Amino acid sequence: MDAVEDDPELTRIVEFAAQLCEVPVSLVTVVEEQRQRFLARTGIETRETPRPTSFCAHAMLEREPMVVPDATQDPRFTENPLVTGEMGIRFYAGAPLISSEGTPLGALCVIDFEPRPEGLTEFQQEGLSVLADAVMRRLTFERQARAADAHLSRSEQRVRQLAEHLPVYAWAADAAGDIDYANQPLLEFCGTSDLAAIDFAKLVHPDNLEEVQNARRISRETSSRWEARAQVMRHDGIYRWMILRAWPVTIGDEPPEAWFGAAVDIDDLHRLSDSRDLLARELSHRIKNIFAVVSGLISVRSRAWPQAKEFANELQSTIRALGRAHDYVRPFEGRKGSSLHGLLEDLLEPYRDAQGGKVSVLGDDCTIGEKAATPLALIFHELATNSAKYGALGDAAGSVSIAISHNGDTITADWLEQGLSPSDRDSTEEGFGSRLLRMAVEGQLGGKFERRFEDDALHVTLTLSRTAVEASD
Repeated sequence: MDAVEDDPELTRIVEFAAQLCEVPVSLVTVVEEQRQRFLARTGIETRETPRPTSFCAHAMLEREPMVVPDATQDPRFTENPLVTGEMGIRFYAGAPLISSEGTPLGALCVIDFEPRPEGLTEFQQEGLSVLADAVMRRLTFERQARAADAHLSRSEQRVRQLAEHLPVYAWAADAAGDIDYANQPLLEFCGTSDLAAIDFAKLVHPDNLEEVQNARRISRETSSRWEARAQVMRHDGIYRWMILRAWPVTIGDEPPEAWFGAAVDIDDLHRLSDSRDLLARELSHRIKNIFAVVSGLISVRSRAWPQAKEFANELQSTIRALGRAHDYVRPFEGRKGSSLHGLLEDLLEPYRDAQGGKVSVLGDDCTIGEKAATPLALIFHELATNSAKYGALGDAAGSVSIAISHNGDTITADWLEQGLSPSDRDSTEEGFGSRLLRMAVEGQLGGKFERRFEDDALHVTLTLSRTAVEASD
């Protein structure tokens, strides 16, 4: 039993035991292989004695307190130097200290230098046993506390070793946000061993500092984790892009008592992403040029074939629609972005009248992915060209509205043409283009296509899978 000597609680116990039994000396002993050690004592200055002379080595093997009224008359101790020598022990009583596992450890004993033929009273003997139980509780608590401290220390060492070998820059800060630990990679990144020199307000690039400070402020106000992307300056003055994260260490509803943080270097990935974006922009520009070249070739070649002019115009119109759809496949530099409303506004812009009143896009908006942009553009281009040739957009009094709504994983686009004449209705029967439209809706966008006439109006209802519409690849 590894216990602290001169423990204040044990000292109070031996002092009380001496008063209870009316003796000058009381000890808490731990008997070891070669010695007995006094964890608490009153009445003597000695801290240990050899085991062969130990009375407690005998007492600890008993189940009840061992009482020796006169050591000079007990065969076990008549020749003991503690009896025959300067110390001159005559009376001894010791209550055994036994661990919960049944291991004898030592004794709580009381000693007198005068014989006591009457020994201890029943009350004193019971009191000595009760005090011995208190000693064992204290020793057990001490052992458990030491074991817990050792376990915590080992856990801390493991965590620190883990932090030292993780491929991240890790740190810990106190409740005020001052860094009190940084792993070796972070110290090397900052070029310092001084924790006080690690100041993110100085290391973060000015362009990113406000975002980082706002994230930290909000996290402190809400006791929640924060994350930000920022350029952080290395010790050589070079900035590296990183993902910065920190999270609070809390117990129950109490304010954070510490903060843990980590930074992941994404500079290489960031530069690679920039390179890929640059390549994608160049590729997108070349594809748009190809559309323009093809459209120009059609225009030039069609002049030699006047009878094909209508077909050439329609083909050019389709190519222009594909060009506009491409802006949504790679939405760069000020485009409306990847929204369905934006795509429809672009596609239908040529069909608006001077006041912009013939065509309207209404209802909910939704994101469209790169995969869905082209089929959506072709679908609505087909509806618009059919309407311009045979339907409402070919009539000054006609109008088209597209109402978008979504519910769960379903997006509904309701195309409504109003102002059809009977002849328009006869010309809008489903043909090859409409069948292609149906195939695009059902095959590529996981939806349904429905056409119906009501008086002077044509309804085309597209029921689309939201998952398919928002798919990016």
